[in-house]
Amino acid sequence: MSRVTARRRTLRITADGQVRRPDTLAVEEPLELRVDGEALTVTMRTPGNDVDLAHGFLLSENIIGSAQDIVSARYCAGADRCAPGASNMRTHLGFPETPSESTAGQNTYNVLDIELRTPTPISTRNVLTTSACGLCGRTSLDEVRTRSRYPLPTPGPAVDPAVLTTLPDELRTRQKVFASTGGLHAAGLFTPEGEVVAVREDVGRHNAVDKVIGWALRENRIPAHDLILIVSGRASFELVQKAVMAGIPMLGAVSAPSSLAVDLALETGLTLVGFLRGDTMNIYSAPERLTAVPLTAHAD
Repeated sequence: MSRVTARRRTLRITADGQVRRPDTLAVEEPLELRVDGEALTVTMRTPGNDVDLAHGFLLSENIIGSAQDIVSARYCAGADRCAPGASNMRTHLGFPETPSESTAGQNTYNVLDIELRTPTPISTRNVLTTSACGLCGRTSLDEVRTRSRYPLPTPGPAVDPAVLTTLPDELRTRQKVFASTGGLHAAGLFTPEGEVVAVREDVGRHNAVDKVIGWALRENRIPAHDLILIVSGRASFELVQKAVMAGIPMLGAVSAPSSLAVDLALETGLTLVGFLRGDTMNIYSAPERLTAVPLTAHAD
């Protein structure tokens, strides 16, 4: 299996001078996802929990609705197409062939093939999903609202704001790779009482979310009507979309949301919390799921 960290030499400059030393970095490698042998997409991710990532991605794309929709998930060796006629999207997108990939039978763990229980026609997405992906419009808002298999519960779980403020720190203490690299996003699922359910890290914030949602799917916890999703960075449209598709009623982010993320949260009824730092937060939608929130002032 590929490593999640790598060592590279660096020149460190401080007020006291400079020194050459090795630095620990988060690994970023392309993962090609195939469905029934056909290339679907390539995402840049940190290796690890790839099967969870695939489950979460396929759920958010409405290709599957439960773990039972998947028969198997297996890595393809370098010269193994996994199924007749499968294409190598990584080559099409310009990724260089590594020595291990040119060696017949050697597994690179960078190509994962998913076999569906019921074959589903899928248009190949010849796009590279980067660690900063996401560009959507009004049609995407409408599509997410209408295609989600798991409408959000009303009103859903009640969460004490005092509990919510503790969750970013709980998430950070479980970011093992971030502690050594400083270069990964994290996503965590929590109960309304603040209990940690699952935490995943990745160079892409969307991948980290796919990994925890995929874990929940494989544990038969989707729809996750009783869980809270916390992310270490900003709340983009795609993260709100993934939460809605998984039936998660509340998303909290340490940083700001985008305007489109707020629009989607308002349309779907998801509770979106941004700037969740210390004992403060901004609530952008569905505040009724937070208990005892006093209104001390009003400003437009």
